[in-house]
Order: sequence, then structure tokens, then C-alpha cells
Amino acid sequence: MVICVTDRKLCQEDFLHRIQKVAQAKPYAVMLREKDLDLPAYERLACQVKKVCDRYGVILILHRYSAVAIKMQHQHLHLSMPDLRVYRREASVIQLGASVHSVEEAREAEALGAAYVVAGHIYTTDCKRGIPPRGLFFLEEVCQAVDLPVLAIGGIGRNNIRQVLATGAQGCCVRSEAMTCSDPAAFIQALSVSSK
Repeated sequence: MVICVTDRKLCQEDFLHRIQKVAQAKPYAVMLREKDLDLPAYERLACQVKKVCDRYGVILILHRYSAVAIKMQHQHLHLSMPDLRVYRREASVIQLGASVHSVEEAREAEALGAAYVVAGHIYTTDCKRGIPPRGLFFLEEVCQAVDLPVLAIGGIGRNNIRQVLATGAQGCCVRSEAMTCSDPAAFIQALSVSSK
């Protein structure tokens, strides 16, 4: 299972064109994670990205803005643990995910109704510059602690995906390379094949 996480600031091309290339490669999902946008701007972008994802039959996961998910009657929403703790489930949201950074948070997310957790960061990554990675042992502990799918995030690519999956993780989330690589199809295909 591969989820491509967006970051339009990394794109060297038109953002929606990059989303189209990613969606054509058929990852499990695209997560629209544009944390600098206010709610109206995020909603506008979400509507545009949803059209692209729908065209290629790829799930769009909204990030952070539950109000946008409710307004769009969207079924997939991903939250931080602080947001998950105060979230009141709406009928439209069927699959809820959460980002976790400890075994305790993973267990809490499961108890709060998360359908999956994203655990990280596993390897050194520019997104978390200066913060030591939590590593594979942490990932394995999270996988053993919960009865729901665990996805790894942070510095994951073709060279280390097999070690990630060996911990029991169901797949990974990728951001930087998904937004910048010259051939998204080849990149996503390589990760997807390893995940099967």
C-alpha cells in the first residue's frame, strides 16, 4: 500500500499536472497535505485534486480540515493525534487515519476509531530536519501494538522499502520523491510491487 503525500512547494512543475502523473501511477491514495493553506484555499484545492483522483480511480485523503471533508461529504480524512482527540465523527467520514509518534499514540488512535495509523518518522528526512529518526525497531513495536494497518513515513524509497515491510508495516507514505522524481510511475510501481 503506497500513499503519496502532497507538497506543492516541492513541485518543479504545475502542481495539478504532478498530481495527474502521480494518480496515473495508481498509488493506493493521494493525501492532500498542504498545511500552510487556510480552510477556503484548502477546500478549493481539494475540489481540484479530487477531480484528478476520481478520473484515475485513486482515493483522495483529506488532511487536517475535517470541516472540508464534511462539506464535500468526503469519506477519507487523516488527522494528527491532537486533532483526532477532539474530532467528532461525521457520517460522511468512513475511513479515518492518524499520524502517530509512539506506541502509546498508536494504541490511543486505535481506541479512538482510526482505521489505520501512519508511524514516523522512520529514516532521516528533510521534512524533519534535525530530529533523529525513530527507526525500524520503533516501527515494529507499533505494528505489534495495534490490530490495524500501520504505514511508515519518513525517508522511505526503493532502497529501504523491503526493510520497512519486514517490520509488519502494510506499506508506506512518500512525499518528497513523489513530488520531485522524474518518473512518478516507475517510482510508485517499484514501491507497490515491493508492498505486494
